[in-house]
Amino acid sequence: MTFLHSQLLHSQHGVVTLRQALTVMSRGEVRARVRSGHWQRPHRGVLVTHNGPLSPEQETWVCLLAAPPGSALAGPTAAAIDGLRGFASDTTWIAIPAEQRKLRRAGVLAIRTRHLGPDDVHPQRTPRRTRMERSVLDMGSRAAAPSAARIPVLAAVQQRVTTPHRLLDALTRLGHRVHHAVLLETIHDAGGGVHSLPEREFDRLTRRRGLPPPARQRAVRRPGGHYYLDADWEEFDLSVEVHGLPHLEVCNWNSDLDRHNELTIDGRRLLQFTSYAVRHQASRVAEQVERGLRRGGWRR
Repeated sequence: MTFLHSQLLHSQHGVVTLRQALTVMSRGEVRARVRSGHWQRPHRGVLVTHNGPLSPEQETWVCLLAAPPGSALAGPTAAAIDGLRGFASDTTWIAIPAEQRKLRRAGVLAIRTRHLGPDDVHPQRTPRRTRMERSVLDMGSRAAAPSAARIPVLAAVQQRVTTPHRLLDALTRLGHRVHHAVLLETIHDAGGGVHSLPEREFDRLTRRRGLPPPARQRAVRRPGGHYYLDADWEEFDLSVEVHGLPHLEVCNWNSDLDRHNELTIDGRRLLQFTSYAVRHQASRVAEQVERGLRRGGWRR
């Protein structure tokens, strides 16, 4: 019984494997505790040392201990434990060694992989889980659309739970994956913020549409300081900002709104686009810019 009050039991939130329990008691004793209702067996080979509802942490441990040896929590499940906010999921993500059997349990997304070494999995932390960079890239590569693949990458950098450099190292090591090109460009965007967007991309977009060239990085001075507009047509009262790194934090959002308000007070219209939209939704961006210019009096 010493084992059942040990650091292991505490760290696993009262969830143990049958093999762990058999190190301190007989199979008959384990069976008796389950049959009497003092313990429960939510999955073959996994025991919970109480008879009440499982907490989210206990459910996570059940899924991990039910998985094949060498498995690790992955994706948003792992990332949330290490501090990434905003990606809560009812599904438990688990990375499973490619050669092992697939885990069959409701509420589990099993990812087969050959990359579960120390570069991908924390060697010491419990529960065993993939590192933040791997977790974020797995989330991005399993996104339903390229635009959605950007979100976990940008959020992770914005929340300072990883860095673009570390994400780039991980992506390079893991090799080609779904949405690889978008993940790569998003990492570069996150590393440089708004100024990481090459000017030639927006310039090419406006030239193809036959629009007048904008002024670049025009400084706008205000009592609280000054800021720069990515593209500005002063004579047509139109400005454009392109965001490489979305401002997810409240303080940055407030700053964005304040800047937008100042421009509006001066009678200027401000259009805002993501770098993804400039690259991959160029027609829509160009159409909106042209409408904004026409509203300001521009004619071909």
